[in-house]
Amino acid sequence: MNKFLLIVLISIGLSNIAYAQDFAPGITDQEIDMVKYNKEPQANAVFLDEFGNTRIDEVNDHIRLIFTYHAKIKIFNKEGLTHGTIEIPIHISEDSGEEVGNVTGTTYYKDDNGILQKTELDPKKVFTVKDYKYGSTVKFAMPALRPGCVVEFKYELISPYWYDFRGWTFQDDIPKVNSQYETHIPGFWWFNASIRGSLKLSKSDSELQRECFSSGGAKADCSHMTYQMKDIPAFVEEDYMTARKNFLSAIYFELVEYTNPYTNVKTVVTKEWSDVDRQLKNSDSFGSQLKRTSLLKERITPLIAGKTDELDKAQTVYAWVKKQIKWNDYIGIYSNDGIKKALDTHTGSIADINLTLITALSAAGLNAEAVLLSTRDHGAVNTLYPVLSDFNYVVARLTIGDKTYLLDATDPLLSFGLLPFRCVNDKGRVISLNKPSYWIDLNTQQKAATTHTFDLTLLDNGKLKGTVTNYYKGYDAYEKRKAIRKFNTVDEYVEDFDEKQPKLKVLKSEITNLDSLESPLKEVFNVEIEAFDNTNHEKLSFNPFLWEKRTTNPFKLAERDYPVDWAFASDKRLVLVMHLPAQYVIETPPQVVAFALPNKGGMFVTTFDTQDNNTFTFSNITQFNKSVYDSAEYPYLKELFNKIILAEKGDMIFKKK
Repeated sequence: MNKFLLIVLISIGLSNIAYAQDFAPGITDQEIDMVKYNKEPQANAVFLDEFGNTRIDEVNDHIRLIFTYHAKIKIFNKEGLTHGTIEIPIHISEDSGEEVGNVTGTTYYKDDNGILQKTELDPKKVFTVKDYKYGSTVKFAMPALRPGCVVEFKYELISPYWYDFRGWTFQDDIPKVNSQYETHIPGFWWFNASIRGSLKLSKSDSELQRECFSSGGAKADCSHMTYQMKDIPAFVEEDYMTARKNFLSAIYFELVEYTNPYTNVKTVVTKEWSDVDRQLKNSDSFGSQLKRTSLLKERITPLIAGKTDELDKAQTVYAWVKKQIKWNDYIGIYSNDGIKKALDTHTGSIADINLTLITALSAAGLNAEAVLLSTRDHGAVNTLYPVLSDFNYVVARLTIGDKTYLLDATDPLLSFGLLPFRCVNDKGRVISLNKPSYWIDLNTQQKAATTHTFDLTLLDNGKLKGTVTNYYKGYDAYEKRKAIRKFNTVDEYVEDFDEKQPKLKVLKSEITNLDSLESPLKEVFNVEIEAFDNTNHEKLSFNPFLWEKRTTNPFKLAERDYPVDWAFASDKRLVLVMHLPAQYVIETPPQVVAFALPNKGGMFVTTFDTQDNNTFTFSNITQFNKSVYDSAEYPYLKELFNKIILAEKGDMIFKKK
């Protein structure tokens, strides 16, 4: 199991272990005098202690979750002052909602005379901001904030959503000396708990509490669990990662079953996949929509009449669905209003569009199934047991012979078989109407490929004149088409491109295959580049990396506990053919290098060739052959980028004869 996504299922058992409790309020001389956290000296602040406690109990004849939070934070500098402003998100429904109360806080600091002072939080300074219909945020800023202070605060949150037992995130963007979470769960409820992240618990204890819960004459013992981590490093986000919550060390709870303490009726919540399959197939908003092949057959039959090739049929149906329904920016796995309404109104959600696509492909006699997935920003799915709330997106899976295609018809610029970047996220669950569901990898077979070709002549006035030809395939073609379509016309796009290149002037341009999504996108620019003021110099310095030269390494961590996830492989190429004036020769050619990642994971290669004294060809290939690199490969990626940056700094020298 990968280090970066360690999920451990915890059985909430009962034994007799010592009772744990909240830390004592107040501070020590050592805490107020701290000038840095020795284990992470660069930290702007540090949690000195953190405690949370969640229990299920009865409040005013209603079952409630009661969560208590207590924290103490040392702030070292101005940048750390943001940790003195506290925000508590709360959920609100039509008839009830979460409530925050019993908010207390104290700021400890030394005044200009070195005397310890403390300022209490004014309860009137705690306020609630409405974020949207179903969500608000309780906010307060600790008083008398200044570098060197220690803030301590505590609050209680009461929630009616007992089925959504509160998890706990041990890791944050600042380090923690100690973080402890306790749960008290009566025997009427059974939850699965899972630990996610690369860090291990320092302690995981359980204790049986006799008759800790009483409601309507019913009594139950409780499982009292204590989870603790110590010396928790700060979580540092870096480029090329999926959802942050995938990798933060945290504990999550999923309701398995419960017994109503008032009626003694048992309800099973977490089911087997066979139960979920049946639920989805019988759902009016999912399975029933996939069965509406007759609705689609009458619409697509004329489109595929005379077509015998299955791929040709599929591409025709795919293009038709993309034109029929425009995405309304809503995501989800259920077509709540039905695919007929989406077809009639020509607008719909992710589910409306892609369930229409699956049904249309099936109506065309093709083997199409639904795939449930979680988008990259939504988080990873739990593969240990079914959790439907983990999924927020549905796409089509088409099988033709021994080839499979993943299709999403929500974007008119997506080529056949290209998933949006947001969807390439580990695994998806295939839901079929006639067989059990199963997992598939969402690693795309498509990659991002770009080739830049330059044919340039150095003129006597110091300018370079010639052609720049760009070829884009796969994800690069998709992104380039999106960039062009942001403008009203292609000419506006070219003008914008010209304006953003201060030393380059576009004399003429041509863009082909803009609407031919299955073909590479091609740009040809006739250009003039201001390279030198003139050629009346004994020597000229020239960098052959004319396009997208890298100057910063995106990988800066000493080590990274989560993967580098590009979502797709990439291939970038540069070919430069350059013609020099007759009076110049090449004194210093570019450095020829060949760097490679282990196990054929990628490479950076340059070549150089001279046809004669005045014409040369320089080329470069940068390949990353994997979509995801695990944490063990991180040092090699980091070093490769260091070498790339150094290589791309190197200049050629042209010398007068």
